[in-house]
Amino acid sequence: MSDEVEPGFVRVRMDLSYDGSGFSGWAKQAGGRRTVQGEIEDALRTVTRSKDTTYELTVAGRTDAGVHARGQVAHVDLPGELWAEHREKLLKRLAGRLAKDVRIWSLAEAPAGFNARFSAVWRRYAYRVTDNPGGVDPLLRSHVLWHDWPLDVDAMNEAARRLLGEHDFAAYCKRREGATTIRTLQELSLVRGEDGVITATVRADAFCHNMVRSLIGALLFVGDGHRGAEWPGKVLAAGVRDSAVHVVRPHGLTLEEVGYPADELLAARNKEARNRRTLPGAGCC
Repeated sequence: MSDEVEPGFVRVRMDLSYDGSGFSGWAKQAGGRRTVQGEIEDALRTVTRSKDTTYELTVAGRTDAGVHARGQVAHVDLPGELWAEHREKLLKRLAGRLAKDVRIWSLAEAPAGFNARFSAVWRRYAYRVTDNPGGVDPLLRSHVLWHDWPLDVDAMNEAARRLLGEHDFAAYCKRREGATTIRTLQELSLVRGEDGVITATVRADAFCHNMVRSLIGALLFVGDGHRGAEWPGKVLAAGVRDSAVHVVRPHGLTLEEVGYPADELLAARNKEARNRRTLPGAGCC
């Protein structure tokens, strides 16, 4: 797969945010379900008067139904003439066309070799949960999970430290045929705010399906005393799904930021990201 843009086209980087509550995830789906990708592509087709032509988006992280994004990144390849004609007013026109639960903050011509997905060196998510006996602040109910047991944040952080680094996260991922589950978990830490809401910061080079929500599910079991701090690490080492690891609900999860290397390193990063990963010492089969 090449990162060369077709002759006559311009690659445009798009920075955006959305409230995932009303979406069936990022990716377009059959059956008319409302998705973020579908909404933006429809709006783009309308405001550029492209009739039956759909310019498809490539995204940094394909979020599931109900998951939010504050710092999502995508790219789209547009004909050069169309970009030149609409670039000055495209952002405002999209704002007038899109529903209020999705906003595009910037549109800019991407540097050579940029790919919203494969150029990324990390994705940072936040998961928010409260153990307040009274429940969740009604104004935050679509973004914070209520856990009805008291949580020990120190114990959760102790467990989290044992999961850092490059591992096969098969025990915390929903397997997909032909896809690797090896990831480098760069940060996993939890902080309780003054309002009592606990924010878990999760940063990795990439994530496999359900990985963040499964990790949080395991840490919650440690925080409420149902498991010891060593348990999530043992699950990781076992390499198989544990029925005790619950995939927590999606509404507490937000994609906060995507990191990219310097422009001159984009091509090397794209190639590296496409290589199938193995752990040191792993066999070929």
